[in-house]
Amino acid sequence: MTTHVMVFGNEKGGAGKSTLAIHVACALLHADRRVAVIDLDLRQRSLVRFFQNREAWGQANGAALTQPVIPDMGDGPTLARAEPQVQLDQFQRALDQARAVADVVCIDTPGGDTAISRAAHAAADQIVTPMNDSFVDFDMLGQVDPVSLEVVRPSMYAETVWEARKRRALDGGTPIDWIVLSNRLAVAAARNRQRLDERVALLARRVGFRVGPGLRDRVIYRELFPFGLTVADLSDEIRPVAVSLAHVAARQELRNLMQALKLDADSTPRQAA
Repeated sequence: MTTHVMVFGNEKGGAGKSTLAIHVACALLHADRRVAVIDLDLRQRSLVRFFQNREAWGQANGAALTQPVIPDMGDGPTLARAEPQVQLDQFQRALDQARAVADVVCIDTPGGDTAISRAAHAAADQIVTPMNDSFVDFDMLGQVDPVSLEVVRPSMYAETVWEARKRRALDGGTPIDWIVLSNRLAVAAARNRQRLDERVALLARRVGFRVGPGLRDRVIYRELFPFGLTVADLSDEIRPVAVSLAHVAARQELRNLMQALKLDADSTPRQAA
C-alpha cells in the first residue's frame, strides 16, 4: 500500500500548522488509519508534545486513546544545532520508518526556510498551507501592488512549493496536491476578508493550488491541547471540559476540513452530543 505523505507548511510562524496537523492526525486515527507523525519544528516540537500529553492523560484517566507512530528524530534542540546534512539524514531515516508502518504520514514543518523543510516538501504527496485572515500571511504566497492591491507575483513560499512540484515531476512521481486553508478566521465577516479571498482565488489559478476551509479561532482548539485531546476525542467517557454547542460546530469544521483534504469522509467518529 502506498503511504500518503502530508506536509503542513508555511514559512510564516503562527499560521496554525501544528494545530491542523494534530487534528488531522487524530481524525485519521479515529478512522482506523495507521498514522505516523514527524515534527520538524525541532525547537518547539508542539506536535510531539501533544501526543506525549495524550499518552499521559490517557494513562492517568484509564482512557484507551489511539496513538500514532512517532519515528525517532533524536533530541530536537541538539538536532536543530547540527549541520544541515545531519538533519537531512535523520529526517530521511524517520520518513523511511514512517512509510514502512503507516498509511498516512503527517509532517509538521517550522516557520522559515530550512533545508529539512524543503526536503519534507519534496517528499510530500499533499501540502497543506494554513493562512490566517491577513495580508501579512498572504505575503508569504503572493505580493500585491500597494496601490491597487492587485496580485503582482508569487512570493517566496509559493516558489518553494513550485520547486518541490518541479522536482517531483522530473522524478516521474505523482503531482503534489497543494491546498491553502483559510485558518483561524474570526466568526464575524469583514471587508478585509473579502478582499483577501479575492486575491487568494486569483493566485490559486495562477500558481495552481486549491482553496479550502480551515479551523476557526475557537477556544476549544487550544483548551484541549494540555490533555492531548481534540474535538474528535470527546465522548460521554472522555470529557475533560464541559461540552457546548461550540464543540458541535467545531466537530463539523473538522469534518469539513477532512473532506476538503480529500481524506475519508468518515474520518471523525460518532460523537455524543
